Amino acid sequence: MRWQVNRRQMLLASGVLLMNVPALDAREALQIPQGTGPLPPEWTTAPSIALWDGPPPGAPASAPVRSATLDPAFITGVARPEMRVFRPEKSNGRAVLAIPGGAYNFVSIRNEGTDVARVLTALGYTVFVLVYRLPGEGWAERWNVPLQDAQRAMRIIRARAQSYAIDPATVAVLGFSAGGHLAASLITASEEQVYAHRDAADSLDARPMCAGLIYPVIAASAPHTHGLSAETLLGPSPGADRIALRSPALHVDAATPPTFLVHALDDTAVPYPNSALFMDAMLAAGRPVETHYFEEGGHGFGIGPANAPAGQWPALFDAFLRRHAG
Repeated sequence: MRWQVNRRQMLLASGVLLMNVPALDAREALQIPQGTGPLPPEWTTAPSIALWDGPPPGAPASAPVRSATLDPAFITGVARPEMRVFRPEKSNGRAVLAIPGGAYNFVSIRNEGTDVARVLTALGYTVFVLVYRLPGEGWAERWNVPLQDAQRAMRIIRARAQSYAIDPATVAVLGFSAGGHLAASLITASEEQVYAHRDAADSLDARPMCAGLIYPVIAASAPHTHGLSAETLLGPSPGADRIALRSPALHVDAATPPTFLVHALDDTAVPYPNSALFMDAMLAAGRPVETHYFEEGGHGFGIGPANAPAGQWPALFDAFLRRHAG
């Protein structure tokens, strides 16, 4: 069968054999990072960059209100989209825009935000974690709202690159789940004008140098999409044109940046064929792509289970970025 995958072959695909993966007893539960709990102190003390001077595009009459019932690490009610900045002790001169997931219903700050920033800053990257607006919170043109914030974030990072001692040409994007859909939309629709430009930063390129898509939502329709993510982004009864517009695999072309994909084969929330759709589109377009399928991990594992091979993806992603940044 086409999608039978040998885990050892996948780990060897980048030319690096990772020797320190702990053996996993079949009865042992995966040690998957959790996204719950209070906002971590490193988040509350991190510098914040507002994306918009004044109200964001398409502001609703009443500002979105944060949920009183969701865990504090799941941010809702995003009236003021922002980036939080995490700087390494020793910079490699490169930056990553990290986009957490949350089914477009919340932004998962811990497992796909601060955990990711901690791992990547240790590797020398300056990390900008994006808190983007949620399309179901009353914004006009809901299907454009997250992409507006992602494009604006990339442009601001490039506009301020000198102050962070980073190379604006090598900024990458890294997205998880619905945030993976947003990252995939950014790399395939960076030139789509989804908001009226406001300042000099908006003259800059919004296309990342490389992308990492971790258990991403790619399909915007059945059978493989994540239904809640698709409905929240597109609305309850989207037409075929809107579905196609936000189906990023349909928009891969000769300019799509090199892309790194990770998925667990036991992911029942966002099935692994989502990554396969994007990989196949990249191959058809002749674009660089690297895909890692792992036997275990489920969905939402963030930096990865500590006791399973899926926890090795950050090192593989770092190698991918270094290879394509030159």
